[in-house]
Amino acid sequence: MTLLDLTPRVVNTDRLSTLPVAIIGAGPIGLAAAAHLVERGIDFVVFEAGTDIASSVRSWGHTRLFSPWKHLVDPASRRLLEARGWVLPDPERAPTGRELVEEYVAPLASVDEIAARVRLGVEVVGVSREGMDRTRTRSRAATPFAVRIRIADGEMEDVSARAVIDASGTYLSPNSLSSSGLELLGMADIAGAVAPALPDVLGRDRLRFAHRHTTVVGAGHSAANTLLGLAELARQESGTTVTWLIRNAQAVRVSSSADDELADRARLGSRVDQAVADGRIRVLDGVEIIRGRRAGEGVELVGHRRGEVVTHATDVVVNATGFRPNLDILREIRLELDEIVEAPKRLAPLIDPNVHSCGTVEPHGFRELTHPEQGFFIVGMKSYGRAPTFLLATGYEQVRSVTAWIAGDTASASNVELTLPATGVCSTDLGGGGGCCS
Repeated sequence: MTLLDLTPRVVNTDRLSTLPVAIIGAGPIGLAAAAHLVERGIDFVVFEAGTDIASSVRSWGHTRLFSPWKHLVDPASRRLLEARGWVLPDPERAPTGRELVEEYVAPLASVDEIAARVRLGVEVVGVSREGMDRTRTRSRAATPFAVRIRIADGEMEDVSARAVIDASGTYLSPNSLSSSGLELLGMADIAGAVAPALPDVLGRDRLRFAHRHTTVVGAGHSAANTLLGLAELARQESGTTVTWLIRNAQAVRVSSSADDELADRARLGSRVDQAVADGRIRVLDGVEIIRGRRAGEGVELVGHRRGEVVTHATDVVVNATGFRPNLDILREIRLELDEIVEAPKRLAPLIDPNVHSCGTVEPHGFRELTHPEQGFFIVGMKSYGRAPTFLLATGYEQVRSVTAWIAGDTASASNVELTLPATGVCSTDLGGGGGCCS
């Protein structure tokens, strides 16, 4: 019989400094974190579940951002790129998601110091401490993280890390079509007829929507972009019809306003308003969806509307209800999250969508992003939980502060600044669906 060695484990605290920082996600924010670590001479590894850089952004690459180039490039990343001859595109022009990737994010990922540390097609399935679940406290902060990954062939392994920066975004974790937030009753039956937010209705996904009735569910700017694409498709392809289904009496986030500080956002709202007025988009408001079911070649959405049960028939449903963070991989990490928006507790009051738009969120850094799990940070769109007001420039300042803290430079980490003009600073739906900004 083999006896277990129950001798208390002695942790070598110096080992932490020899390990890399693990970055989850190779999108704009994850790679910005990598760029800052390069400048500080700290080793790292980037895990990207997709088979290419910024795979989530590529999914909605046809969509144009609200922000111009001058607000979309991280300073440390720009320094690395310009040292290799890269030139910032037209600073005043707003790119599409595809242009953002091809002209900035992909070149950044190709910088030698970063490219050698990026692992594509690697999914992070869990984060913990080596030999310690979340209930164990002794020597916890001095114990390396264990990042469990699954590679393309399904094999899993644990990778040791000194710190973890979760920049995995939220695009792959949509909110439910059900108004309760729970998975829609009958979702398994209708899943084949439900498209994710921001489909390319005039390009890649055209055949799925042409000559059919599509219902867009959601009241944010991702819904607005899709509605306008469908309205144009209806003009080009006979038999194409569009319904906009919303929970409230009005889609306040997309409605145009004369005093909107973002001209492009106001224009988007005005275009949707006009399409509705022209009859190209039918609005079905006040609907609380409770069930979906198959109905011949199409589907039916069943819900409550003004006290009555209603049934809405359609061919295709676009889920533009926004996104939420995937917290399943963090079950063994000690998190301190706001109970409403699921953002870090100190950050939540600064981003409450009932109070703030993307232009009014205060700069914040490692202090607001700190959890009881020392050395673990959620950054980027995922740090905003269910709040839809994320701004790319804010995410860049997050990772600048966090990486400074990891480097032991508390003064720099604490000096959080974000200087942007009041207008033209928001993008649309960078990994975050229902809101206005990125």
